[in-house]
Amino acid sequence: MFDTFKNRLEITGTLTTVTALRISAGRSTEPIGSDLPVIKDALGKPLIPGSSFKGALRSRLESFLRGIDPNLAEDPANYTSSTRNNQVKDLKVKYKNNDLNLTQELIGITDDIGSLFGTPWMASKFQVRDLTVQPDAWFGQYQERDGVAIDRDTETAADGKLYDFQVVPAGTPFDFKAIVENAEDWELGLLTIGLHQFETEQIPLGGGRSRGLGVVRLDIDKMRWFDYPEDRPDLLIQYLKKLVMGDDSAYEDAVDFKDYWVAELIKHLNEKISDKFQVTSVR
Repeated sequence: MFDTFKNRLEITGTLTTVTALRISAGRSTEPIGSDLPVIKDALGKPLIPGSSFKGALRSRLESFLRGIDPNLAEDPANYTSSTRNNQVKDLKVKYKNNDLNLTQELIGITDDIGSLFGTPWMASKFQVRDLTVQPDAWFGQYQERDGVAIDRDTETAADGKLYDFQVVPAGTPFDFKAIVENAEDWELGLLTIGLHQFETEQIPLGGGRSRGLGVVRLDIDKMRWFDYPEDRPDLLIQYLKKLVMGDDSAYEDAVDFKDYWVAELIKHLNEKISDKFQVTSVR
């Protein structure tokens, strides 16, 4: 799947906190300071792990696909089940000396969401860098908030259960960068829909979401696209040359392809539904 370069999509933008954000680093062991500090980089500035963004995006897209057909987005717990592990091991033994057939068989047992986001037997096509706060907009302005556990019998604060937690304030901008390689058109359509959820503030991040925390907005600055036709090796050579020279003309503006990618996703899903209904009707 990754042995030959086919295409590449680079996405850059800004993720801004609409409400305060809490992505906890776990309970602090420091004698002073917040009980639950946020994740920070080596310089003490907040960051959003790329895995947190990717996980929230994957979860939302899984819910959409399962609403269409549960088989399109398998429960990730099944990826590590003994039955699935044995199935993958058997395929690796069967096609030990045939990588092409092994890849095709593994693709055949991979659901749509795993095809883009990865599985234990297949690498992810979608990569998200850790989101770092924009330095010109950060002045160390963490906020401390109080929390308390409620006694269910008295409906009052439980003794000794008062704590405080740290949040990143609303209006804090983070740099966003993601890369997709060797994706199918319908997979790019799926990703387009997921990113639109972030653009419209519909996917929260971090903890305390029931309190209204974690609302974010993604503003995409650039979507740069390169698609390599297999019968035009000269274009790939030109692309590599322009990359080294820092020439942005190596890419096309992917905004022009978004509608097409979404249309390909709808076509792909309709075919999946059609095949399922045909099998059901025969039975």
